[in-house]
Amino acid sequence: MTERRKAATRLEIAREAVRLFADRGVAATTAEDIAVAAGISQRTLWRYTSSKELCVSPLLTYALDFVTALMRSWPRDRSLVEAVAGTPSSLQDAPADADAEALRDLVLLTRTEPGLRAVWLQVHHDAELVFAEVIAERTGHEPDDLGPRMQATVLNGALRVAVEQWAWSADVRHASLSRTIHGALGIAQSGLSV
Repeated sequence: MTERRKAATRLEIAREAVRLFADRGVAATTAEDIAVAAGISQRTLWRYTSSKELCVSPLLTYALDFVTALMRSWPRDRSLVEAVAGTPSSLQDAPADADAEALRDLVLLTRTEPGLRAVWLQVHHDAELVFAEVIAERTGHEPDDLGPRMQATVLNGALRVAVEQWAWSADVRHASLSRTIHGALGIAQSGLSV
């Protein structure tokens, strides 16, 4: 299988796992249920993941990989905040609406499902290390220097909280993910000026 096909299979497994978890709950969903819904054998499922909760991580990493690729390709004379906040040209290859709805369902589940919350936080922790590398490349520092680490932490925290705010919004018709991210990044840019 090509890497692209494997990635597509992982994403399909994640979508189906989220759908089943939202319908039944994590405890009532088996690995076999996820495999059947994804159109694969249970043995194949275990080749892609080590637990049913981890089945969802490709949906999370998909969005964060998109942000990372955007940051890497963004012109050095323009702010990374501008890239991540969602200028029209930066969003042309953004994750599809169906994935946005699956992401919303997943983030809603993190409130009540500790296993999914652990996956959510682990994926963000891992992304923070990658963000620090990208920032270090752009600034000429080392990724473990204080500056890139703090900037990556602020960026990552703003993204995580923005997605949670968007997902947990009571009025989903008026909640816009890109607008929420833009607002969170604006607050993060202003720093701790309280």
